[in-house]
Amino acid sequence: MNCARVVILIVCLGFFTVGCGSRAGVTGQNSASAPSGGASTGTSTGDSGATSGTSGNVGTSITNLQTASGNWRSWGQAGPSYVDCSAPCSEASWEQKFGIADPSLSGDATMFELDPNVPYADALFSAGLIGQNSPQLPDTNHTLLPTLHNFTYDTDFYVVTPEVTQALEFDISMALNTVDLTWGHQCNYLGDGQWDIWDNVSGQWKPTGFPCAFQAGWNHLTLQMQREPDNTLLYQSITLNGTTFVVNQTSAPGVSPEGWWGVAANYQMDSDYQGAPSTTYLDKMTVTYW
Repeated sequence: MNCARVVILIVCLGFFTVGCGSRAGVTGQNSASAPSGGASTGTSTGDSGATSGTSGNVGTSITNLQTASGNWRSWGQAGPSYVDCSAPCSEASWEQKFGIADPSLSGDATMFELDPNVPYADALFSAGLIGQNSPQLPDTNHTLLPTLHNFTYDTDFYVVTPEVTQALEFDISMALNTVDLTWGHQCNYLGDGQWDIWDNVSGQWKPTGFPCAFQAGWNHLTLQMQREPDNTLLYQSITLNGTTFVVNQTSAPGVSPEGWWGVAANYQMDSDYQGAPSTTYLDKMTVTYW
């Protein structure tokens, strides 16, 4: 949809901000492989206690990311330019509330609320994982990121009102000095009804041809992606509520300013043609990398 043409800028801004508060759990092992004026506000409130991470046979998992309030940043966007707007923004207000017990699968979900003042306004939330804005894994010596080639984004998300939720977006973004890689995935529910992926060169969404329809209540999503040896982005697969689509589509990387360094996980909510308010929740959010 029209929501994330500036997602790369937003994520990299997040890299430059020092995080605070509690940290998400990190465990495992690393292995290399080939908007003017107005009185609206963006707020984050509630419990920020993160639980310990879990590890598998391959990769390092950062678990319960929805609780890591210290690493979350947020912005509003609205047409026609969709330029990032830090609160207060006249086009929309948004809120992030931690420590939600109901609805929740773990007892520690996070609420994301978007209250637009104009149609098709968006709210983007970004959690720093590694590098800048990531106190748990600052990678100050720039030794970790070059070894990372695989990412899995796994989360449960709860949709209160699908009928007014234009699209939901889930991304992993990576900046390696002048190389920018954003694996953007958008469930364009009220738009083309497909999964769209982000083209880093053209700065446009590309439909995959695979249908996407989330449901009211809880949904489970797993995204798999890869950075190839020449920094080509490979979109591997999307699994939503037990149905897997093998995407197997690529994008050349984009360009970021020198000095940007890090990995972030993004979540974005897009409003519909009425600018209707909407609420969603994330729970058991995990990113695994190797």
